[in-house]
Amino acid sequence: MTDDGTTAAAAAATGTLGYEQARDELIEVVRRLEAGGTSLEESLALWERGEELAKVCRHWLEGARARLDAALAGPAGPGDGSGTEGGTAAEAG
Repeated sequence: MTDDGTTAAAAAATGTLGYEQARDELIEVVRRLEAGGTSLEESLALWERGEELAKVCRHWLEGARARLDAALAGPAGPGDGSGTEGGTAAEAG
């Protein structure tokens, strides 16, 4: 991550990272920043990479939240076309 080619390639690959990959790389970026010993330029590159990875993680988590919300609001809701309008078999019978 010390040259612009590596940083650019890594940034381009960000869109294809899964949540766990992005999270693990973000953990490594934070570890390296906390350890210190890098030049200002390297630190800035790491920070920028960390910001991109955080965006990827946020995107995955927002998608998971939307799927969870959709599942929770799923077929049991009123007007879902099931004909029960949210009622149970015991209430119908």
